[in-house]
Amino acid sequence: MREARQRSRGLDARVERDAERRALAALADRLPDLPERHSPDQALQIVVDLARDLTLARYGALAVTDRLDRVEGFVVAGLESSELMRLRTPPQGHGPLGSLREDGRPVRFDDVQQHAKAFGFPSHHPEMTALVGVAIWVNGEVRGALYVTDRGDGEPFDRDDERVLTTLAAHAATIIETEWY
Repeated sequence: MREARQRSRGLDARVERDAERRALAALADRLPDLPERHSPDQALQIVVDLARDLTLARYGALAVTDRLDRVEGFVVAGLESSELMRLRTPPQGHGPLGSLREDGRPVRFDDVQQHAKAFGFPSHHPEMTALVGVAIWVNGEVRGALYVTDRGDGEPFDRDDERVLTTLAAHAATIIETEWY
């Protein structure tokens, strides 16, 4: 019994150190919360909430795009319902997120406002500084983006945050492929 507890503690320590394992463990913990009959938005909300929680971010968002790169679904975390209602349209990803959706490579900015292409935010969009985002790949095509902004501890986003998002984006891709289209 004692040996089993020690192995369990060792596994817990490895999970805490490994960003991908942390994300997978969090998904395994949260997915049973989904009702048997659920919408894709409900499943994607779990992904965005976990992205925000695991990276200590102030905001999180997930955009689903069509084949022409137009946003057709948008799920957020960290906004009050009144703030969300003031956003008339989701960001279209023309600025700093545009490159992510063009080439599928992760992006990380310490100050997104200083990016040469920082435009495309709708009116009433919350202020943000730091950003990390990853593409959501479905059947070999970029069909969305998962990103978070502004760590609550003031630290810059790092490679582990990127790994967490990449792991969660792979799960989001499965949801989009099987439940969205």
